[in-house]
Amino acid sequence: MTDTPVEEMSFEEAMQELETVVGRLERGDVALEESIKLYERGAKLKARCEVKLKEAEEKVAAITLDRDGQPTGTKPAEDK
Repeated sequence: MTDTPVEEMSFEEAMQELETVVGRLERGDVALEESIKLYERGAKLKARCEVKLKEAEEKVAAITLDRDGQPTGTKPAEDK
């Protein structure tokens, strides 16, 4: 695990660390207190991934297409 604050992580960083956390929890070779800390960190990482995915979805939804289906630009997210 890294010391990077979860809220500063990219999607890829958060996902990679989440996979590490899940792996450690699944192996079951950590003490109870460490398991609790890992679970809490995992919950934060999961939430971060969800936020980053939502941001990406909004960006994709904002892409405008012309009659031929070609991207022509973007529109503000609130105009969805």
